[in-house]
Amino acid sequence: MVTLELEALKSLLGLAVSDTSQDAILTFVLDDVQEVILNYCNLDELPNGLKNTAYRMAMDLYRNEGVGDADGAGGNVTSIKEGDTQVNFGSTKYEATFAASLLKNYIPQLNQYRRLRW
Repeated sequence: MVTLELEALKSLLGLAVSDTSQDAILTFVLDDVQEVILNYCNLDELPNGLKNTAYRMAMDLYRNEGVGDADGAGGNVTSIKEGDTQVNFGSTKYEATFAASLLKNYIPQLNQYRRLRW
């Protein structure tokens, strides 16, 4: 069984291990990534072979999904108007399930460990 460590995630993100200001958010990120992997693969424990994948998913979640940001991750630019400078952004609401957005490019790695549910 693999245990994801907060200090390891901080190091991978380039955060000081001694800085505790993001600990609650990073702990949530690690727990959520582990939950998504276990639910997708129908497993009870995180296998050693998915440790690095879990950290990459946690880094993506922290950087791209706006975890801890009250306004969310923001949306994509949908239009720009030059006269009077106007920029419109797409919706910040989830348009797909959270698990699907987090799984992104990790499905091939996760499928190697996925078990059928009866």
